[in-house]
Amino acid sequence: MAPAPGLPSEPVLVTIGDISVTQSTVYTPSGTRPLNEVSWNVTDMTVTTQAIPTWAIICAIVGALFCLLGLFFLLAKEDRTTGVLQVTVTGSGFVHTSSIPVNSPAMIADINGRVNYARTVAAGISPAPGGGTNDQPPAGWQQPGQAW
Repeated sequence: MAPAPGLPSEPVLVTIGDISVTQSTVYTPSGTRPLNEVSWNVTDMTVTTQAIPTWAIICAIVGALFCLLGLFFLLAKEDRTTGVLQVTVTGSGFVHTSSIPVNSPAMIADINGRVNYARTVAAGISPAPGGGTNDQPPAGWQQPGQAW
């Protein structure tokens, strides 16, 4: 039984937002394209700010009532990351952008790693026959184990 149109027939290797990548194809809500015919772009639209955490403010108030050393809690800072990463897949006559909300630097690294993995899978696909590539080795190139 063949899979329904628009659904992957191969196992999905990685998902990036609403984009699914198999060994040979990219599936998006905008359509499907062969993996070796698309390019990837990641736009980081996140902001990381430092703020005094709520627990530190409460401890400073309670500590200030007993001694002034409680004010040292106001020196505590935490990083807060907010925003989105836009992952854009483009090909000939094809564009799809997925906006993925993030709330930590680890999520940013994870999404960038997923896109790099998709790029790596695409780089491993050999070009179609007759694609204009020369399969002959360059002049003077020796096969491993070949006599000099």
